[in-house]
Amino acid sequence: MARLFGTDGVRGEANVSLMPELAYRLGRAATLYFGKETEKQPVILIGRDTRISGQMYEAALAAGICSAGGVAAIIGIIPTPAIAYLTKKLKARAGIVISASHNPFQDNGIKFFGGDGYKLPDAVEDELEAIVHRLEEKDDLARSTGKKIGRIEYRNDLLNQYIDFLCTTCEEHFDGMKVVLDCANGAAYEAMPTVLRRLGADLKVIHALPNGVNINDRCGSTHLESLQKAVLENHADFGIAHDGDADRCLCVDEKGQLIDGDHILVMCAMEMMKEGRLKNNTVVTTVMANIGFHQALKKAGIKAEITKVGDRYVLENMLANGHCIGGEQSGHIIFTDYSTTGDGLLTALQVLSSLKRSGRKASELTALMTTYPQLLVNVRVGTKDGWEENPAIKEAIAAGEEELGENGRVLVRPSGTEPLIRVMAEGPDQSQLDDICNRIADVIKKEQG
Repeated sequence: MARLFGTDGVRGEANVSLMPELAYRLGRAATLYFGKETEKQPVILIGRDTRISGQMYEAALAAGICSAGGVAAIIGIIPTPAIAYLTKKLKARAGIVISASHNPFQDNGIKFFGGDGYKLPDAVEDELEAIVHRLEEKDDLARSTGKKIGRIEYRNDLLNQYIDFLCTTCEEHFDGMKVVLDCANGAAYEAMPTVLRRLGADLKVIHALPNGVNINDRCGSTHLESLQKAVLENHADFGIAHDGDADRCLCVDEKGQLIDGDHILVMCAMEMMKEGRLKNNTVVTTVMANIGFHQALKKAGIKAEITKVGDRYVLENMLANGHCIGGEQSGHIIFTDYSTTGDGLLTALQVLSSLKRSGRKASELTALMTTYPQLLVNVRVGTKDGWEENPAIKEAIAAGEEELGENGRVLVRPSGTEPLIRVMAEGPDQSQLDDICNRIADVIKKEQG
């Protein structure tokens, strides 16, 4: 039986592979699990992004929580990192986010935070999954009755607490800075404009009119074209793009050039080292980090630790070794001095603060790192099982690695959330990368399609 939880919660196409019935059972399972060590009714926060299916899952989760005697505190549309922050601050037993992050609106997902504000470890997800399977087979677990039936609380006030927290993480004021903000028609559409205006930025906001189906639609951190255009047209100093649930942040300098997660990590780490705040003189990143990232850190005298792809693995390393900054090229950046998870809004404020303190243009900070050409090809497959041991795929990868030699690398890995195998190649020659990636992709299509 396939594992219910993927790399970032439970995901699927709304009402096709992710059913509201499952959301109900997840709500029940979470209440039974997180409420077992308290005699009080366990409080579980629920937040969501702007997808049309979000309210359906919100209602189903709340019903499941109430059936097991819990309190479902419904917050409404709110960034994922806000749920992590509020769950810990309010001492709730758990927090739930309804979102499929950067995926199109048809998809949705359900992910959990524990009472400590961290994503759940695999062992806890396995326990929740076991309860869900038992509920599917024979729901003979406790049901609350009479006065012990749970209730729903609507907490529309909690977003403001998160906004107030974000403002405390930033000592700088952004007066005189012209900023363009792309909210991806997602969960940041209310919070981030409020924060930036409160901190004095001269702000132009785009893609902040969610209608349930336009989340991530040719906008946000996966589609930067309109942000780049708006920065140039408005002669802005800086551009910020979030994804649908706002745990990511990518930026654009005044020339319209991309500032990805690698660049953000480099510029923030250098600033932190200069101020004596870079613990262990180390940044944590994943195998996807660009070669130029490693060269820039080495030149600055900063060490890098490498993990598998996924912000949970970055965070595990950070917590185990006492590091304070880490993240991914995709814009998931974690500052453990402030947060228990990747926070796109917090990241944008840290970058803007660094820019303000430096007195330099964003393009000067972008130039701290030279990006090597990198090509990523996504191959849609019928199954991801067994690809690593497939002789034809192994041979194709080995041939690509031999061709690049020491001047580059090939990385092939399955997506944790979609039926895709990702082929990435990196090196000095773009046309060579095209040839190598497409040759490997063709073999994967033939073998796994």
